[in-house]
Amino acid sequence: MDQGHRMPVVIVAGLHADARKEVVERLLRTVPGSVALHHDLAGAPDGTVLRLVRDATGTVSSGETPLVDDCACCALREDLVPELERLADGGLTRLAVVELWDSVEPKAMAEVIAAHGADRLALTNVITAVDPALVLPCLGNGDDLAEAGLAAAPTDRRTIGDTWARQLEYAPVLAVVDNDEADDEDHALLAQLHPTARHVAAGSGELAEAAFAGFDVEAAAAAQHPACALLPQDADEAGVTTFVWRRHRPFHPERLYEALEDLCCAAARSRGRFWLADRPDTLLAWDAAGGALCVESAGPWLASLPDAAWEMVPPVRRAAAALDWHPEHGDCCQHLVFTSPGLDRNGLEQLLDSCLLTDAEYQAGREAWKHLPAAFDSLLDAA
Repeated sequence: MDQGHRMPVVIVAGLHADARKEVVERLLRTVPGSVALHHDLAGAPDGTVLRLVRDATGTVSSGETPLVDDCACCALREDLVPELERLADGGLTRLAVVELWDSVEPKAMAEVIAAHGADRLALTNVITAVDPALVLPCLGNGDDLAEAGLAAAPTDRRTIGDTWARQLEYAPVLAVVDNDEADDEDHALLAQLHPTARHVAAGSGELAEAAFAGFDVEAAAAAQHPACALLPQDADEAGVTTFVWRRHRPFHPERLYEALEDLCCAAARSRGRFWLADRPDTLLAWDAAGGALCVESAGPWLASLPDAAWEMVPPVRRAAAALDWHPEHGDCCQHLVFTSPGLDRNGLEQLLDSCLLTDAEYQAGREAWKHLPAAFDSLLDAA
């Protein structure tokens, strides 16, 4: 169906609640016929989620929706699309602004809207609201969401730092509010964490235009996938450094494991893909913020797949593999990116290099590598 027959929907996300509310209010004031839909999950521990619908004049309606499987985010997923479709059927809403609750990540909600509301809804963008003075404090916060009263389910084990990083890096538009306490370092950190994002001032006319700019759910997911993520490039500005470390030799699992604490505390944010000598066919994802590290398997390297399987691999994945291709190892590589104020680039490089296989270990070959200490089993096999 042509987008002109579907109701435009923009998602506004972010842990910076005051900034998020400012962005939503600005959209309601500047886009005639706009309506904001917000699910307040603060009451989830008591078993309910509060739904609020408002326009520029105030609250239009409110209601409660029950939890689903003790999960506030699950309740949101179940309730969001029907509510948006109800607004679309009314025919009076020019723009539906979905204001996500603090810890809800936009990726899951964008995919729900795209998958289940395609006939009547057009997701026109995802915007994360940012207070630049709070970027580093949030990124460096290793507290569990539950400790801050922001967990979306009893089983929610996310931290403030990693949740904020994903909210920031998924959105193609960052709406930045004014804060006199923000300095050049804050703005440089924001720019380096997500260099491809479009920055708009929350109070500018650009915000309304960005809300209708268009959004590609599949491209956004590919940009976050460990195998083909659009990782930042080397940068150094206002005391903030982004260091890109790339190698083709695999890690010694035990030496890397012993260095994990130092590595994940070396930068406010680090991410990328890597390979271990004892798991040479497995692409591993590295995701660290707030001093907490998540290491997960992201499937096989393309080099370990039979040729016939390549046809089932998305073109963006094949293109990313081609950029890293090595005559001996294929796309197996180390590609880690560290961003932080006060980063010790040289010390970090030396530590990472010391975790690689030595010449003698490397020359022993793949069969010998598989017998190295399986130091990551406890992390990977429990995931």
